[in-house]
Amino acid sequence: MADMRSVPESTVLASEYFESYSVVGLLAVVGVLFVAVAFGAGRLLRPVVPTPEKLLTYECGVDPVGEGWAHTQVRYYVYAFLYVIFAVDSIFLFPWATVFAAPGYGATTLVEMFIFLGFLAVGLLYAWKKGVLEWA
Repeated sequence: MADMRSVPESTVLASEYFESYSVVGLLAVVGVLFVAVAFGAGRLLRPVVPTPEKLLTYECGVDPVGEGWAHTQVRYYVYAFLYVIFAVDSIFLFPWATVFAAPGYGATTLVEMFIFLGFLAVGLLYAWKKGVLEWA
C-alpha cells in the first residue's frame, strides 16, 4: 500500500479537482442518455400513417396560400424595442432598490438612478417627437 507522504501535494489537489468534473460529466452523460432513450421510445411506439394532409405546412390553422413574404411595418419593431428598453429599466430597478436601502449608498445610487432615468427619458422624448408613438 502506498504511503500518502510519497504522493506530491499537487497530484492530490488535481485528483480532487477532477473528481468534481467527473460528477458533472457523469450527470451530463446520464442526461443525454435519458433524452435519447425518451426520443427513441417515442419513435418506436408512435403510429406512422403519413397522409398528404399531414405533410402540408401548418401555421395557425390557416392553409398556406400565396407567397411566403409579408410586409411588416417598422413601427411594430419600434414598439418592441421600446418594450425592451422599459423591461431593462424595470430589471435594473430591483437591484437598485436593494442597494439604495443599504446604509452609506443612498445619495450615490440615487444620482445613478436619475442619470439612468434621464437617458430613458431622452430616448422616449426622441421617439415621441419623431411620432413613433402615434398609432395610425
